[in-house]
Amino acid sequence: MATKKVPQRKNSKAGKSTGKSKSAKYFAKSPEARRKKNEYNTEYHSTPERKKYRSKLNKKTRSKKLKGKDYSHGKDGSIRPESRSKNRARNGKNKRSTKR
Repeated sequence: MATKKVPQRKNSKAGKSTGKSKSAKYFAKSPEARRKKNEYNTEYHSTPERKKYRSKLNKKTRSKKLKGKDYSHGKDGSIRPESRSKNRARNGKNKRSTKR
């Protein structure tokens, strides 16, 4: 007997709110500017340097098996474990990098 497929419910809150920063509001209002920015980001993040950067951190994260920790680059170029919430909250409040 085959298992019955249950339709997935869509997250009703996904994509509904915009950030509170000036830039988030600007990009929410201006679809042309948002499209341009997304094109730039796609191009930037597909460069060999960015791929290498991400793969290095991902490999380190997978190898250490630290629960709830990511690895991030410090200002001096070192790689260190850091809580996921801190690592992924960069450039948020006060619009300043909190890179250690």
